[in-house]
Amino acid sequence: MSTTKKIAISGAAGNIAYQACFRIAAGELLGIDQTIDLQLLDIEAMLPKAIGVKMELNDCAFPLLNSVNVTADPNIAFSDADYIFLFGAKPRTKGMERKDLLEENGKIFGPQGKAINSNASREVRVLVIGNPANTNCLIAATNAPEVNPNQFTSMMRLDHDRAKYQLAKKAGKTIASIQKMTVWGNHSSTQFPDISSTIIDGEAAKGLIDNNWYEKEFIPTIQQRGAAIINARGASSAASAANAAIAHMRDWIFGTKKDDWTSMGLLSVGNYDIASDIYFSFPVLCQDSNFTVVDNLEHSEFARSMLNATQSELLEERDAVKDLLG
Repeated sequence: MSTTKKIAISGAAGNIAYQACFRIAAGELLGIDQTIDLQLLDIEAMLPKAIGVKMELNDCAFPLLNSVNVTADPNIAFSDADYIFLFGAKPRTKGMERKDLLEENGKIFGPQGKAINSNASREVRVLVIGNPANTNCLIAATNAPEVNPNQFTSMMRLDHDRAKYQLAKKAGKTIASIQKMTVWGNHSSTQFPDISSTIIDGEAAKGLIDNNWYEKEFIPTIQQRGAAIINARGASSAASAANAAIAHMRDWIFGTKKDDWTSMGLLSVGNYDIASDIYFSFPVLCQDSNFTVVDNLEHSEFARSMLNATQSELLEERDAVKDLLG
């Protein structure tokens, strides 16, 4: 990379974006030789706080940071953007039904998709982090018909990393020893963290881990980890979510490690008999800013039931927002 890259970040005044901005500006995303412009987007009411983020970024005097722009207009924020992080989303409040949450977020991600379609680089890579991420990604992508839907992905990397940690802890191994973890489906309590192809120090994880622990403790722990963090710290994951977003985008741009893959939410085209036209997490290999789904993994009857459950939820979400799809 040589020319300055433009990176747009929505929800810029929020906690996750705040954690991410400084690491991106320091070179953790694109490397220490790549200059960047940051284009920060938030709603009008949050612009004073976003301006405060800009002030801090400037005060860090990052050598790679050419400029920081703050705006409430997505057309400006996404203008010529090479990489877009969509952190901003409406949180679920007490008494709110999931359908209502989806509809409220559709009012955000539909217009943002249109703005990306009209203004972003034709090679843009868009990562949706704001929840419900998979269906928000679907809304954004379908409202950007001139952009390849494979240029939109939803973040499952936080779940993927959570699963690697829990498995390494149980096995008494290092994180680096874990390869080929997969988290399938939706970023929700129906997601399926799957170790059937996972390798620990060159050995099959399934042969090292008790199956009862895997089904009764490991899977629920990953599915409910976000809620556990909220209960522990009184706020949702921020630093770990920002870390996962940077890792997701970095792997997408530069490629996954040799003999390993990652988990990404992407538009299904029928892989593993998953319904088309939902953003579903698959195991993927990344190279040259593109990805391919890892094929020919086998699923037990138990695994298939888990895939079906998370697929059903995503289909229900898609039906709930059908009027918001482009």
